[in-house]
Amino acid sequence: MTVSTHVLDATAGRPAAGVAVSLWCLDRAGGWTLVASGETGTDGRHRFEAPTARGERRLTFGTGVYFAGLGVETFYPEVTITFSVADSAAHYHVPLLLSPFGYTTYRGS
Repeated sequence: MTVSTHVLDATAGRPAAGVAVSLWCLDRAGGWTLVASGETGTDGRHRFEAPTARGERRLTFGTGVYFAGLGVETFYPEVTITFSVADSAAHYHVPLLLSPFGYTTYRGS
C-alpha cells in the first residue's frame, strides 16, 4: 500500500512546501502507532511507502508550524485526517486544501 498527499495553500494559491506530515496506523489495542513521517516538498507533495493490512490510517499535518513560518495566524495548530484502507494493495491519495481558518480534503487518485 502507498499513501500520498498534496498540500495546497489556498490563501497563497500555491503548494504548501515544508509541511510536516506523519502517517499513523490504528493498532489492535486501539492506539495509534506512528508508521512514518516526513515533510512536503517544494511541490507540496509527500509519498509514504507503507506496506500494511486493511484498517484505519491517519495523516497528521503540522499546519500551525507551517503558518507560523509564514507569519500568519491560524486557527488549526494541526490537521488530522482519518481514513479507512479497504485494499492493502491500493494507492491512497489524500489531498489537503489549506487556509489559516479552514481546510478541505477528499480521496484523490
